[in-house]
Amino acid sequence: MELSPRQRSAVFAAVVIVLAALGYFLVVPAVTHSHRPAATTTGGVTSGPTATAPALAGAPAPAVTASAAAAGGPDIYAWLPFTQQNLAAAASVVVRFSVDYNTFTYTESATDYVGAMGGLITGQLATTLRAAFQTPGVASLRKSQRQVSTGTAVISSLRAFGPSSMTFIVTAGQRLATTKGTSSGSTRYAVTLTGSGGSWQVTDIELESAGNS
Repeated sequence: MELSPRQRSAVFAAVVIVLAALGYFLVVPAVTHSHRPAATTTGGVTSGPTATAPALAGAPAPAVTASAAAAGGPDIYAWLPFTQQNLAAAASVVVRFSVDYNTFTYTESATDYVGAMGGLITGQLATTLRAAFQTPGVASLRKSQRQVSTGTAVISSLRAFGPSSMTFIVTAGQRLATTKGTSSGSTRYAVTLTGSGGSWQVTDIELESAGNS
């Protein structure tokens, strides 16, 4: 069914509303979740991409109710290429991956770091992240500063979608403990998944400004 510009705007607005509710249920538990035990360090701050590379465990996707349909309005999912359950499943994968991305420790190997993401990512992305984690300069700094990072994630919006792909904008937080101290920061990423139904995998992560869509 071809939608008019007015209908497309209404659909996107409705998706934003659904995502707001979805974000609350998916993200609040993830904000305090870490799949690795914290390590104690002493000392100042180092944050951001220089301490990049992360990991976590999965939580079941919560049920989400479309407020428009509940109020007797139009069923927006009749206009979308995915169901309410599909959206919840994809969003759950995005949150879990984004937390994993910024969760790591200086004592683990690249294989351990990527392995903690399990089936959340494709083989190609796993190869990319493994290589980034063991980049000589990044790896040596992580070890010399004894970096221990804990990630958090909040979905900000759904940038793009199709029958078998979605791109979410995610604010990924990082609490980084080093020999110089502890710092906190956040970065906005565009995270793209492919799949269908309840089965989704992350294929790419880029800075929001890089235009991953």
